[in-house]
Amino acid sequence: MTRKILCPTDGTDHSNLAVAHAAELAHKFGADLAVCVVNVAHGGARGPLIHHWTHDEVSALLAAAVALAASHGKADATGVDFISREAATGIVHYAESNGYDHIVVGTGDKRGISRLMLGSVAADVVARAHCTVTVAR
Repeated sequence: MTRKILCPTDGTDHSNLAVAHAAELAHKFGADLAVCVVNVAHGGARGPLIHHWTHDEVSALLAAAVALAASHGKADATGVDFISREAATGIVHYAESNGYDHIVVGTGDKRGISRLMLGSVAADVVARAHCTVTVAR
């Protein structure tokens, strides 16, 4: 049974679709919902560690995602952020370490042959996750 849902977001249309779907699932199952932003870290070996987003950008992404979840029936969704070298690895590690039993991810709109493939982050999460993963399109 689904009790804790984690939904990563980056503010794109496809991740917003995932947030809406995750909120509806959480509402339906009476599950907890956390939307998360993975602030990917670049560099650091011989230079400075650079994060993909600033603190203010992360806060804005989380606020928008929590508001979107509320508009889809999950007013008590929480927002979390963390740093990882790779988005998919961070998502799976966070979900497993914090007892999530369902992950909802989005994947972009693709054309031609690429429509047969999931996005790289979504595919990696599906391949590595310890729990149920829903890919929202």
